[in-house]
Amino acid sequence: MRHSPRQFGQRVLEYGLTFLAAVGINFLLPHLAPGDPLLYVIGPEATELGPAERAEELARFGLDEPLHVQFVDYLVAAVQGDLGTSLTFGQPVTEVLLTRLPWTLLLVGSALVLAAVLGTILGAISAWHEGDRTDVGLMGTIVLAMSAPGFWLGMLFIAIFATWLGWFPSSGIRSADTGLSGIGAVLDIAWHLVLPVTALALVRLGSIYLIARNTVLSTLAEDFLLFSRAKGLSDRRILYTHAVPNSLLPVYTRFILQMGVAIGGAVVIETVFSIPGIGRVIFDAALERDYPLLQGAFLVLTVTVIGANLVADLTYPYFDPRTGADQREGRR
Repeated sequence: MRHSPRQFGQRVLEYGLTFLAAVGINFLLPHLAPGDPLLYVIGPEATELGPAERAEELARFGLDEPLHVQFVDYLVAAVQGDLGTSLTFGQPVTEVLLTRLPWTLLLVGSALVLAAVLGTILGAISAWHEGDRTDVGLMGTIVLAMSAPGFWLGMLFIAIFATWLGWFPSSGIRSADTGLSGIGAVLDIAWHLVLPVTALALVRLGSIYLIARNTVLSTLAEDFLLFSRAKGLSDRRILYTHAVPNSLLPVYTRFILQMGVAIGGAVVIETVFSIPGIGRVIFDAALERDYPLLQGAFLVLTVTVIGANLVADLTYPYFDPRTGADQREGRR
């Protein structure tokens, strides 16, 4: 059951207001911070300006205007893709972020797909063996991996698989001076991504595993599966043909919602493995006090989280007919 036009409009309005609130908070952070506002725009050089130069710079960036006027100007500029100029790179913040966003999306997307596939399979196996050693062992191992800090997993992988065994590179996204192109370049990037993708997937695996295990347990208690077992269907067919497909909706929702959160969580992994994504940019910008770049990166993360929630909300009825039935009942 698809959303009606009215419901679609309500969802867009709700998320639009959420976006405005997030943009407002992002706008106010540097204004509420103590110190000279020009430090957030032009850097340490602001302390060397004379009164006339200071007034000129304030007028140039609109910082002499009332706060509500500054917010409207900031909102209009943000919608047009103007997030200021990076103090570190001397380039528009939008250009800096757009050149690094594909690497972050590749890392996060690969890690979430791996976490979703493994989490669903292991959750189904754990539910089928509820209470025995397989279930207890899987749950203990995955909860332990989920509790481990991302930077610790990354450093452990580098120490074992890069330094000791020498199987994978320890940093970067591609080999230097190889002259690779086509499929060779793709395989080289994939080789560099094995360790960071696995580390990030392990961090995100636990929640998907727990959701899959609980939903499969609930599905296994349904009457139609008891009937399938009575018909003599094999355990494997019951599990993977009936139980797992009927338990994928919560996993799908969790997968979509984790997209935005995982981009923020990629800061640690990108820093440990020196991947030139948005997470590494945030780390470097914090060290260099590049406030326009930090502000722009946080805005991109905010929009990503809101967008992921909107996608999950709008697409869920396409996969769950019960949602449409609930909506029809609610209108009666």
